[in-house]
Parts: sequence; structure tokens; C-alpha cells
Amino acid sequence: MKVGDKIKFDFAGKKKDAVVHKVHESTVYLKVDFDKDPGKIVKRKLSQIDGGKAKKEKKSKK
Repeated sequence: MKVGDKIKFDFAGKKKDAVVHKVHESTVYLKVDFDKDPGKIVKRKLSQIDGGKAKKEKKSKK
């Protein structure tokens, strides 16, 4: 997932279209157009968006 990607996510029981605004290790900021608030930034956990399959593997230090 990269900045600028268009995705769909669940919001209030419905699928909403969103554009990825920022990406951190476990958090994603999405720009969503609501009826009364266009361009709203919504924060979601990466596991909620991808269903938990996009976790990074950490290498052990030895």
C-alpha cells in the first residue's frame, strides 16, 4: 500500500472509497469524501484495512 492508492474500506456498515494519505507501520490515514464533509482524513489500523495480512516481518538481531 502506497500513498495515492485508491481503496475501499468499511465505514458504518457500508463500503466507502478512499485515497491513502499517509502510511505508518501500523496506521493508515485515508482521505474520504463524505456528503457533508469532503476531504475528511480518517485514521485506521492497517489490520482493519487489509484484514491483518500486511504485517511486516521483523528480523532478529544476532
